Amino acid sequence: QVQLVESGGGLVQAGGSLRLSCAASGIIFGINAMGWYRQAPGKQRELVAVISSSGSTNYADSVKGRFTISRDNAKITVYLQMNSLKPEDTAVYYCKADGIGIDYWGEGTLVTVSS
Repeated sequence: QVQLVESGGGLVQAGGSLRLSCAASGIIFGINAMGWYRQAPGKQRELVAVISSSGSTNYADSVKGRFTISRDNAKITVYLQMNSLKPEDTAVYYCKADGIGIDYWGEGTLVTVSS
């Protein structure tokens, strides 16, 4: 019933930056951790970054030092600042929110990094 909507994807050159946003389409209660996942063609979906309700973060080794996850609890919105993008970052990026007894997923936003 409640959806997460990603935005900010697009086409950028290697070394460039993008900022992804994920906002709830309605009011959501009981959200704990939120995170970003990505899936490239022919590969499994992988965890990129997560952030807890208290603000603690964890990142995949491949993006440490380049990506930053943040959240606005009042708006129930999570962001992903992506810097120094590489062609291997090309994928569909998905937002996830952990609710009470259910996980919410966005439909994804495409990020394409050209060389």
